[in-house]
Formats: sequence, C-alpha cells, structure tokens
Amino acid sequence: MAQLLTEAEIKQKTSDLSGWTLENGSKLICERKFADFIRAMDFVNKLVEPAESAGHHPDIYISYNRVKIQLTTHDAGGLTQKDVDLAKVISAIA
Repeated sequence: MAQLLTEAEIKQKTSDLSGWTLENGSKLICERKFADFIRAMDFVNKLVEPAESAGHHPDIYISYNRVKIQLTTHDAGGLTQKDVDLAKVISAIA
C-alpha cells in the first residue's frame, strides 16, 4: 500500500499543480469545462491509458460539458505520491 503524504509534503508537492484544489486535505480536485459533451468525453477517454499505466484510477464525474476529476488513494485513506504523479499527467492532457 502507498504511504500517505504528510500535510507538509502535500503543500510542497501540490504547490505547482495548476488547476487543482485540495479538498479536506485528502483529495485533489480538478474541474474542466469543454465546448460540448463530445469534447468532454474525448478528454475522459484520454485519461484511460495513463490511469491504467499507473495502476491508479481517478473518480470521474461528467455532467454534459463539465468533467470533475477527483484523486485520492482509497486504500491508504488519503493523498499519496500516486495522486500527485497522476495529477501532473492529467494536467498535461489537453
């Protein structure tokens, strides 16, 4: 199981994650808005390969042209390096 990040580690490691917010100290949240449903789904489909490669899967919520991505390591009970690493990959996806 991945090791939980400390509060100090979370601040340090997430300080350069543009577009992500920290929720309750245990979840990274990113919300994106697209022109329409098709473009939103195209974006979601681009998340499959990196999530599978990392063996770490985000919670994804879709509402028409909006996509909300939530990262947390469920089995660890909070944020781990896996979440930070996947957030960086997701940030690079257009």
